[in-house]
Amino acid sequence: MAGMSGPSADRPVLALDLGGTSLRAALVVGEQVTERRQAPTPRPAFPEAVIGAALELAAPLAPQAGALGLACAGAVVRGRVTATAAHTFPGWTDVALGERLGEALGRPTAVLNDARAAAWGEYVAGAGRGGRHREFMFVTVSTGVGAGLILGGRLHLAGNGLDAELGFTSVPAHWHTGSPVPGVGPLGPLEFETSGTALGEQARALGWEDARALADAGEAGDALADAPYARSAALIAWKVADVAALLGVTGVALGGSVGLRPGYLARVRASLALFPERYRPEVRHAALGADAGLIGAALWASAAAER
Repeated sequence: MAGMSGPSADRPVLALDLGGTSLRAALVVGEQVTERRQAPTPRPAFPEAVIGAALELAAPLAPQAGALGLACAGAVVRGRVTATAAHTFPGWTDVALGERLGEALGRPTAVLNDARAAAWGEYVAGAGRGGRHREFMFVTVSTGVGAGLILGGRLHLAGNGLDAELGFTSVPAHWHTGSPVPGVGPLGPLEFETSGTALGEQARALGWEDARALADAGEAGDALADAPYARSAALIAWKVADVAALLGVTGVALGGSVGLRPGYLARVRASLALFPERYRPEVRHAALGADAGLIGAALWASAAAER
């Protein structure tokens, strides 16, 4: 825990979620968000710009809080952050995020990758509540593709910070190279083919304004729009099945601006149905929605403060 002053059990936790599209701050009491603030992520998202914007956003809420829970994209090791997607977070190499924000806001601080924070939130208070799935995964399809794993009822945190970088597992690089599928051809990161950013690029190439317009058209029955939309869902389903085969995951919460669309969930489930039954975990929408990362970071910080 980084920070200066001790936590208090009867005070809210200040949660900060630093994502590729937006920065969000919230006061969390137990499993409930009681107050929130939001701002766009600075562009370009260099460390100093993001840290400055995060402090400006969180400072009005900090006096009410007993601890600070941080959720941030990238590999997190002992509160320090290194970007796994340098195109989204340039210049992020071993940034002492927990120490800097904790000291500036004067609160003991715990830091998690944003997808791992959301996984913990969903496991404790959302789609995984009750421990029905001891092996559980959260997957976000948004600006990028991220994931978090619960194994044996515990949040998996690897020593090098690459705890569940689903978005950087390899798939055929069809969109970026035009290579045919099912021929494997060149390989590329999953998120370069399936994320909201990738769908936005494909949308504009096909004449739609953005990923949302593409998805709307695909769900309305436009075959041209549905082809990349359904392919994104199929690739996510493929990797979910891989993780189920490797780690025995039986439950998945799907989140993110793309992942939370009902049509996207339906396409993921349809593609997953093509795999053998034992490799088909139950896939549901994240019950906490866009607040999964905030609530997970707060729960993690609260538990860390008690240790």
